[in-house]
Amino acid sequence: MARMEALSRRSDLRAHLAKTPGSESLLEVDAWMPSEVKAISPLVDRLMRLIEGSHCITGEEHAVELALREALSNAVVHGNRLDAHKLVHVRCRCKVGKGISLIVSDQGQGFDVRSIPDPLAVENLEAEHGRGIHIMKLAMDQVAFEQRGTEVHMCKSSARNPRVGPQSDSCGS
Repeated sequence: MARMEALSRRSDLRAHLAKTPGSESLLEVDAWMPSEVKAISPLVDRLMRLIEGSHCITGEEHAVELALREALSNAVVHGNRLDAHKLVHVRCRCKVGKGISLIVSDQGQGFDVRSIPDPLAVENLEAEHGRGIHIMKLAMDQVAFEQRGTEVHMCKSSARNPRVGPQSDSCGS
């Protein structure tokens, strides 16, 4: 955490491309950004260029971009409450043709995902907020909240490698 706090106010992104023993290409990215709404698009644009170039989710890029934007927005606005001194951390692992796993972490207090109102309930249909988690779940194959809600773990398989069931672990991790 001290490493994250020592970073400058602009985004920091580190990418590593490796070959696994089975000769699969693996892209790993670590990125940090301040909790500012204006920092989301530049980071997503940089990450998506790397992800698209890795060919790990061919045909699913738009879904991953949508989920990533929602996760970052939630981390900035709800997790870190727009405190620019707090950082958001993104970890990404891509396996060519297999899929992607993303973890978005914030430095907030967390939340209980069970307390989030159903955005499809009649009384919530006109609400201004509350659809981000639902959108992430629709866009990705797997979405889970860890660390008392300060981390969202998301996976997506390549369109050419669809998951075979709800417990499928074929999304790049």
